[in-house]
Amino acid sequence: MDFASAKSALVGVLSSVKPSEVPQLLDWMRNSEELDDYCFDNSHVILQAIAEDLRASLPVAAVLESEPMAVQKVQPLHGLLVFTQQAARPTVHVDAFLYDEEAVDSLCEEGKMSRHYCLNCGSHRTAVLGFISHSFSAVELRFLFQHALPQLAGRVLVDVGSRLGAVLYGGYLYSSASQLIGVEINADFCQLQRATVEKYNFKDRIQIVHADICSQNALLQDADVIVMNNVFEYFLDTSEQIRAWQCMSQHARKKGSLLVTVPSLQESIARLQGCGDLSQWVEEVPLNYDVYMGKDSDPEALRQIHLYRVL
Repeated sequence: MDFASAKSALVGVLSSVKPSEVPQLLDWMRNSEELDDYCFDNSHVILQAIAEDLRASLPVAAVLESEPMAVQKVQPLHGLLVFTQQAARPTVHVDAFLYDEEAVDSLCEEGKMSRHYCLNCGSHRTAVLGFISHSFSAVELRFLFQHALPQLAGRVLVDVGSRLGAVLYGGYLYSSASQLIGVEINADFCQLQRATVEKYNFKDRIQIVHADICSQNALLQDADVIVMNNVFEYFLDTSEQIRAWQCMSQHARKKGSLLVTVPSLQESIARLQGCGDLSQWVEEVPLNYDVYMGKDSDPEALRQIHLYRVL
């Protein structure tokens, strides 16, 4: 059945439903897991293909030896376990763009990852590990570009600490942003992003900048959207975090421009001194987290995404 025939048949079905039942039917069509298998799109398929390519080039934790971290870390099996002031419990790095819940379950079954850690080495006393991702999942990318952000036609998006480039690929596929610029301080990640951009022919709108964001004042001043996903907390010591946030608040000043952060700005700078008064810089834009994003979505992960408008 082609599109025209299917559309006609659907209208016919709706016209035959009791008027009082139509809202319930439409709500079911929008939110039912039963229809998820029929609602995939080509953009999602491309993102899955990119994730598969990147998994083959990275360790399970997607953290490189060339990447400095400001936290104590150990290596449990093939994951990366960190002990940090930011988290109330030991935390494993699991990149949400590379590994969805089903993939994490498979890694655990294969013994390459664990969801628990031992409270007393050698005992059976265990507790649940925390998980941290520095990338948005495919579902979160779709939420970001289709529900959280406005139309981006003609606008410039800057992803601070772009790492694998997930925001850039999602922005290319799910938005009409004229430029998607990733700023990444690690040369190995820049090389990985450029290879992906070349392979998938994204170079007409995506640019990778190998630099410290604090050296990119003009870029911050011109950006219409700035994305920061767990960008400083795990990789910079306290003084460097303060320097980075001061840079952001001083130069990301384009009136009406948008900031996307994970976690909230308040949480990110709560322990830091000298980062300025947020109320003089930005205002938070309420988001609707109750939109149905499919059976694989994580409502709690969506609620970690915060949107701000520069005053």
